[in-house]
Amino acid sequence: MKYILVTGGVISGIGKGIIASSIGTILKSCGLRVTAIKIDPYINIDAGTFSPYEHGEVFVLNDGGEVDLDLGNYERFLDINLYKDNNITTGKIYQHVINKERHGDYLGKTVQVVPHITDAVQEWVMNQAKVPVDDDRQEPQICVIEARMEPFWLGGTIGDIEGMPFVEAFRQFQFKAKRENFCNIHVSLVPQPNATGEQKTKPTQNSVRALRGLGLSPDLIVCRSAKPIEMAVKEKISMFCHVEPEQVIFIHDVSSTYRVPILLEEQGIIKYFKQRLNLPIDDQPSDLLMKWKKMACRYERLLKVCSIALVGKYTKLSDCYASVFKALEHSALAINYKLDLMYIDSTELEHSTEAENSVKYHQAWHKLCKADGILVPGGFGIRGTEGKLQAISWARSKKKPFLGVCLGMQLAVVEFARNCLNWKDANSTEFDPNTKNPVVIDMPEHNPGDMGGTMRLGKRRTVFKTENSVLRKLYGGETFVEERHRHRYEVNPELTHYFEEKGLKFVGHDTEGNRMEIIELEDHPYFVGVQFHPEFSSRPMKPSPPYLGLLLAATGTLNAYLQRGCKLSP
Repeated sequence: MKYILVTGGVISGIGKGIIASSIGTILKSCGLRVTAIKIDPYINIDAGTFSPYEHGEVFVLNDGGEVDLDLGNYERFLDINLYKDNNITTGKIYQHVINKERHGDYLGKTVQVVPHITDAVQEWVMNQAKVPVDDDRQEPQICVIEARMEPFWLGGTIGDIEGMPFVEAFRQFQFKAKRENFCNIHVSLVPQPNATGEQKTKPTQNSVRALRGLGLSPDLIVCRSAKPIEMAVKEKISMFCHVEPEQVIFIHDVSSTYRVPILLEEQGIIKYFKQRLNLPIDDQPSDLLMKWKKMACRYERLLKVCSIALVGKYTKLSDCYASVFKALEHSALAINYKLDLMYIDSTELEHSTEAENSVKYHQAWHKLCKADGILVPGGFGIRGTEGKLQAISWARSKKKPFLGVCLGMQLAVVEFARNCLNWKDANSTEFDPNTKNPVVIDMPEHNPGDMGGTMRLGKRRTVFKTENSVLRKLYGGETFVEERHRHRYEVNPELTHYFEEKGLKFVGHDTEGNRMEIIELEDHPYFVGVQFHPEFSSRPMKPSPPYLGLLLAATGTLNAYLQRGCKLSP
């Protein structure tokens, strides 16, 4: 097993996840089997109870793991399926060690950070690195580890305290794994102040010095910058950071993340890994990286634009809907359109906003009205739901292509009940526990006293109950699909016949037939709701069918696509 540790310095959020994913993609293109692990130093057991404004979206895996969004990047770039144990947190490690102590595994010894916590980290990494993540179920050969443990962040000492056990664990691990099996890549920022226009290397020098002081020496230094870095800057970093010039890699801001693996490959990273880790590979990448190059070039040449309005409550931070954005982007690219995603705060569509700030209200409605399609994603809580209902009502009545995901589907049912069945107080018990018409109810798994891990999570089977379904055709005529779920509430199965009589069809349900999974509205270009989260399974070269359907309908090409037998035009 070869281990590649990716650390970061200067500031967080400079693209370690994309760089780690891109390195994995390059090595996979050379014919190697690659897995990935993300280390987060917070004490939470997992990301399930985070607000999206804390760390972005919560990504859900096949096994129901609620994890950091970077695991979504790994899955999309590498086309693999990871597990919840591929996301290591301080909480998981300490829980694991404390459980062993309570079990008597330490035979009366004093349990300490060193060696017990650091050993647990190393054992976890070695065990999880062996778990197959490809469809062929073979053991991986390379494990890329992204460690969010920077003790040299800009912003104080919090990173110092919580990340130190992981730094020490990998200081020890590099000797346990042996030099020919362990490589450290350090991602740093090269800022360029507007006042001088000069690219500054001092933050990178300090960052590398701090890393060395903790016992880890970088084999590669990946320098992030807004603009391409000059050769003199590369030579300066090489000299002061004690590495060869070819060990300094530049990654400047690019038009799309698809370009990052290509930039890395162009700077000789395959040749370096082959020599440094004794990899049995050729110096040149395979057809896989050529496909990435073609995809990146195609993305940059797109001229036709399709605009989608995303109506949600976490619109101030784009990472809150990272997988939704990627699923839309994959689908747009598949049909040769450039995506124009307009984020609309659902509260700004509500009548209360019209009274408080009429400018915001009319700007939000202007965005919604000019969009080619409307998407209402998942979410929790009552805030903004009335605005989402307004958007859904507009999409239904104006025959605008619409996709509702999770809460978006539930609200589509609520909106239909209120405006088409004339059940004016229809609601979800999440928002009104005493409603007379509970069209959305909480599930048996829901435990109101415990928030973490009490939802219906992970990959579940959805069975189509009719052949006359747009979504079934988009899925290639399959009798069932398996997609990932994350929800506490579901459509009330006792009331579905009222909706079906009025044209809102429940075309997919779970294997027992009790849980409604897919809705489609008759006599509408594309009005679809899904209880699952198809965005988590979308890949750059395999777009998600529900999202692809939305883009096709929004561009007026859905019928032609279905007539061609669900084949994309060249």
